[in-house]
Amino acid sequence: MSPRSDHHTTADNPLTARDDAASGPAEPAAADRMAFWAQQAGRLDWETGWDEVLDWSDAPFARWFTGGKLNVAHNCVDRHVEAGHGDQVAFHWEGEPGDTRTITYADLRREVCKTANALLSLGLTAGDRVALQLPMIPEAVFAMLACARLGLPHSVVFGGFSPAALQSRIEDADARLLITSDGQYRRGRAEAMKANTDEAIRDTPGVEHVLVVRRTGGDVPWTEGRDLWWHDVVDAQPDAHTPEAFDAEHPLFILYTSGTTGRPKGILHTSGGYLTQAAYTHRTVFDLDPDTDVYWCTADIGWITGHSYIVYGPLANRTTSVMYEGTPNTPHEGRHFEIIEKYRVSAYYTAPTLVRTFMKWGESIPARYDLSSIDVLGSVGEPINPEAWRWYREHIGGNRAPVVDTWWQTETGAVMIAPLPGGPAAKPGSAQTPLPGISAKVVDDQGREVGKGESGYLVLDQPWPSMLRGVWGDEERYRETYWSRFARHGYYFAGDGARYDDDGDIWLLGRVDDVMNVSGHRISTAEVESALVSHPAVAEAAVVGASDATTGQAIVAFVILRGGTDGPAAGGEEVVATLREHVAGEIGPIAKPRQVMVVPELPKTRSGKIMRRLLRDVAENREVGDVTTLADASVMDLINAGLTSGSPRAD
Repeated sequence: MSPRSDHHTTADNPLTARDDAASGPAEPAAADRMAFWAQQAGRLDWETGWDEVLDWSDAPFARWFTGGKLNVAHNCVDRHVEAGHGDQVAFHWEGEPGDTRTITYADLRREVCKTANALLSLGLTAGDRVALQLPMIPEAVFAMLACARLGLPHSVVFGGFSPAALQSRIEDADARLLITSDGQYRRGRAEAMKANTDEAIRDTPGVEHVLVVRRTGGDVPWTEGRDLWWHDVVDAQPDAHTPEAFDAEHPLFILYTSGTTGRPKGILHTSGGYLTQAAYTHRTVFDLDPDTDVYWCTADIGWITGHSYIVYGPLANRTTSVMYEGTPNTPHEGRHFEIIEKYRVSAYYTAPTLVRTFMKWGESIPARYDLSSIDVLGSVGEPINPEAWRWYREHIGGNRAPVVDTWWQTETGAVMIAPLPGGPAAKPGSAQTPLPGISAKVVDDQGREVGKGESGYLVLDQPWPSMLRGVWGDEERYRETYWSRFARHGYYFAGDGARYDDDGDIWLLGRVDDVMNVSGHRISTAEVESALVSHPAVAEAAVVGASDATTGQAIVAFVILRGGTDGPAAGGEEVVATLREHVAGEIGPIAKPRQVMVVPELPKTRSGKIMRRLLRDVAENREVGDVTTLADASVMDLINAGLTSGSPRAD
């Protein structure tokens, strides 16, 4: 069923009560998934009701809530102000140097309207793409919501990405506007950002303007006529703007993620279905009450977690959130706990990497702070190991807060598998079961569901509202990447291995393709290999992800140097440092290899395929597995001999 077609239809009391889903909707959701998702969508404001909940006639291209029209920014901001909640805090913002801003929903509406009017003044019209590379500052949220308000699909690029990475994303999306800042604060230092973005758009004539937020106050390069200060353009605008309703399938954003080819994929998300599931999962997984809870997701807006669980999900649910600009150990290792204590944070959502870092720093640090406000802890980005899970619950959650271990992806748009607070007993390290309304299975190579206690591939066997609508500009890549492996069954293949335990609960086993998960960030082996071989000293490279106690996986590179290379050819420390910095410059610091090993040869099959499995054995200091398929089995002896003789490592 669709809601009434009068203006701004909404469900009764959509935000004052806890969601039905939190109290056990699994049976109704399973019995009638479409009615369940219609109920969740009905909690939003729709200017025009939908005709059909799901049109799957052109699978694997979904259309959710067809015929329905809404405005995403209105749902995240205006409707809360109109309902009398303008004085409620939307964001407690903490800058790394210690400056703060308190932004109410009324403030947020004014700033989003001014930003939208500024974008209109630059000649942008619905459908134009806007690229953003910004630090974790409020203007990032204003810009995203202004784009959503005007129907301008945004492409947010992580602030740590290199100019080359930013350029490729701007070019692929054909962005007309870039929004950036003069700089950003990282680990107590002001670092340049505008100079990097200038390099990225040096050869991208499609960018007509660069809108620059003044954050650090440093000197910046400037191109008259193209570059504009945010405070000159935005601050002078009227603070009122009437939003237009867009089709439920109108593109909301493009977010680039690593692919096995090394060429990033532009994941496309649209409006109605995405917002429905982002809002539903946010309030359900964290059991949030908008009148009392304070929520903090520590992700960066450059990742999908920041999109769904800093901006769209929380704001659609009228949540009061914390937003922090800097690193967790600046100016001291208790900074996160200090912020939790200051704002009485009740729901804290972070990555296992950070939990393991806290473990290394020691339990005495969180013990100095009052963390008694925490009711729910969340984990995101990679499977959390049981030891970290238990430490997290004991030392951050006071042995009382449940830990919700969430599995999802850029492509899924929102959480898919997670235990719910108040549900069955949690299992440290297991995401457990799909959320109500979601269907997932673990299958074998033939697409048959495996039994309890068995491992296989994680698939999603039913469409879901926040699913990606394709790869931007590449329909065939979308089909090939996500739907070809189990095409006969119509399953979406997530790229992750998983197993059922004896109770039938799901345990994630990590990536099964050539994409590494480093601190929750997906980086393809091909991307790093391409960066390495672009250096004149490197003839060939192979990259693997090796287990790492802190980051989950770490990048380990094996390189063959070109003949005639001086000095570094012997595998000296100089070349290792040079190549690590080269990768960081090409992709970004997150892709810097933990270790670079200079080797005489790489292990290859007779057909020329590199056997990364064997390199992973070396990287993880395991006994090397079966080498019978290698064209030259002695290669592994050469590699091991070289390592034994002291090929340098850079941690």
